[in-house]
Amino acid sequence: MAQNIIPQVSAPLHFVPPTARELRAQSVQRLQVGLAGLAGMLLLVSLANIIMDRAQLADAAAGTPVVTVVKPADSSDPLADIGVVPGAEPKSTTQRGKVPN
Repeated sequence: MAQNIIPQVSAPLHFVPPTARELRAQSVQRLQVGLAGLAGMLLLVSLANIIMDRAQLADAAAGTPVVTVVKPADSSDPLADIGVVPGAEPKSTTQRGKVPN
């Protein structure tokens, strides 16, 4: 008589726990994805740095003056800070509560 290779289960299994090999493969895949993400971000930041350096060199070679914005030390008017001049108060010829004669 042949031996049973498949063990008999009394109830169906809805979840088969992963084996040690599968767990290791998952962790290696996560590590690879994380390292690829870090390498991609490093490449992106390096490319942006190179572009900014080249732009600054081109500006310096062209003789373009560098504009520096200087904020006043103590400014209490927020509209003046953003460059908006408030309108003048409307002057009326009548006072409140009085009817002109």
